[in-house]
Amino acid sequence: MPGLSAELVQQLYRTPPDRFVAARDAAVAEARRAGDPTTARQLARLRRPTVAAWLVNLLAIRRPELVADLVQLADALRVAQRELRGPRLRELSAQRRAVIGALVAEVRKLAAAEPDAPPANRLPLAEVEETLNAAFSDVEVAEQVRAGRLLRAASYAGFGEVPRPQLRLVTGDDEEREAERPVRRPGPQRGRPEETPRPDRAAERAEQAAQRAARAERARQRRALDRELAKAQADQERAEAELTEATGQERDGAAVLDGLEAELAELERRRAVAEQDLSRAKLARRAAERAVTVARRRAGEVEAAVEALAAEEGNADAGGGAAD
Repeated sequence: MPGLSAELVQQLYRTPPDRFVAARDAAVAEARRAGDPTTARQLARLRRPTVAAWLVNLLAIRRPELVADLVQLADALRVAQRELRGPRLRELSAQRRAVIGALVAEVRKLAAAEPDAPPANRLPLAEVEETLNAAFSDVEVAEQVRAGRLLRAASYAGFGEVPRPQLRLVTGDDEEREAERPVRRPGPQRGRPEETPRPDRAAERAEQAAQRAARAERARQRRALDRELAKAQADQERAEAELTEATGQERDGAAVLDGLEAELAELERRRAVAEQDLSRAKLARRAAERAVTVARRRAGEVEAAVEALAAEEGNADAGGGAAD
């Protein structure tokens, strides 16, 4: 988009969705103040992404090398799928599951580092995973993911479409028509009497043998392709079943993690309350210690005054006896 800097666009699309509109409007106002109406109009056309799309954009902007690996693996997987290469397809499918799991974990980590991101238990990680899966099968989605400009999550039912070779099925009717097709023979030459040539039985037998061999070769190729297709479809079903199981395990793990985080939050709250109670108890103890010190000092003073008074009384009594 001419007139817009890539840094500004990335800054906007890594802004959490609840602050996107305010940040975009501020950028539009700044462009207008700078006397750049073209950039202002281009900025105004930028749309706010959903939370799931924002998370994918954040991954593309913060960790572009990981998204580039995803796109490269998706290209290799589509090639293997078109060529019906079963072992390679299984290997790449396993890599795909590992890559998506690592990317979802990285998205969770990036979101935790964002100050205004939703809490971990409210992150739409399932939509993020669906979008990454769609990028493996849809080139357009893969390019949007790599550009970091996704507006909404994408989804894809299944994983790829197994290409079927375009073969012509040779039936028994074809064989009969081929056998009944008349043999073209040269017509009579001008100036010579017409004569019926003698058929070459050996050539006919050789031609029929070649036709049977060609039909047998086509049938062999068809059986081989059918076996390879059945194997690729079985691999696809197994990969999809593993994906479903892994997705369920991830949801269960996320639920356990959410529960532990809730327990941790409760323990943190109780710890804060206990620390406040302990602080108040320490203050009360110090106040009591000061009161005890003051009371002890006062008691010592009173005790000394009593002893002094008793001494004066004793001296007074002794002086009166001497005068008598």
